[in-house]
Amino acid sequence: MDEARLSEYPFLTKAAEYVAGMDSTIDEILVSRGYGMARSRAKSRVIQAIKGEIKTEDMGLATPELLSYPIARILVSCIDDAFLVRRYALAEAKFANSRMGKEDDNILTEIGRDFNINASIIDKGFRIHFTDYIRGAAGMRALKWKLVNRRLESGYVNITKEQYARLLQEAIRVRISEALPLDVPDMFCQTMADDIKEIKTCLEEIKKEFDEEGFGQVEPGDFPPCIVHLLSSAQGGVNLAHSARFALTSFLLNIGLSVDQVVQMFNVSPDFNEEMTHYQVDHIAGSTGTSYKPPSCTTMITYGNCYNKDEICRNIGHPLSYYRKKKKIQHEKLAGSNKPEGTMPENSSVKSEDISKK
Repeated sequence: MDEARLSEYPFLTKAAEYVAGMDSTIDEILVSRGYGMARSRAKSRVIQAIKGEIKTEDMGLATPELLSYPIARILVSCIDDAFLVRRYALAEAKFANSRMGKEDDNILTEIGRDFNINASIIDKGFRIHFTDYIRGAAGMRALKWKLVNRRLESGYVNITKEQYARLLQEAIRVRISEALPLDVPDMFCQTMADDIKEIKTCLEEIKKEFDEEGFGQVEPGDFPPCIVHLLSSAQGGVNLAHSARFALTSFLLNIGLSVDQVVQMFNVSPDFNEEMTHYQVDHIAGSTGTSYKPPSCTTMITYGNCYNKDEICRNIGHPLSYYRKKKKIQHEKLAGSNKPEGTMPENSSVKSEDISKK
């Protein structure tokens, strides 16, 4: 691959070797005016990733685009935020996928070899060994990716070009996320302090928007710990297991979010398919005549979806009970703080409610 092609796939080993072989040092790249375009692209690359999608920019030359990737990794590492790492890795992987879908088959096999995935080109796509397939599909939760749903012939699986590109996307995401954060010297972070500050501001705005947007009277601060964990994971681009997605979706629907609002909660998932997600959320909401309640705490524990138990968790048996109890406690505290001096506080004890009666 030449420099132009490597700039399109900067996560490849050959790209890293090419950059390492350049005459300029990392110190020069971070401060020299001659590399200002690369630094600007790196900053926009990270900010675009935070917002959900890295976009193609006409740099005129391949070098700034190629160098923007290692600089972007330095920026992400200086901030050292797990949410940012997951979001950045996913956006980079999706950005690569947008190119790979239009790529020559031989280039795709070359990219695959960089990830130790050996594929053969066939008439209707690619043929890979089932071990490579399992390794590539391990992080994807959709049932269609399970090996039992694939036809196995002499140890090999036939997949379409689109499916092969999707496997490569997952491999790219894992490589990027597992390598971050880098061990970056403080002086590099200080040199890029202005860019880092701008990225942090964008990151906090996205987090705040997520916390507040569309909730109305819903109070995220009163969510049970398990839901907070699942919601944070989903927004961070983590592929949730089916049981976790169901628990999160049914909880959000039951406390008042619309189907469209819940669908958008999953739009950063590596497996996000808006049409399919909308169908599934709509089904849980009751489009077929039956609406679903979230699983009980016992079921959440059984499926490994119970996280960070607190004091309230000990006295309730359902996520919705937690939410109602926490809201009542908070409202009573607020009401108590507004009472005139000498007023006796009301009894704040709340019994666990039977979800089946609601």
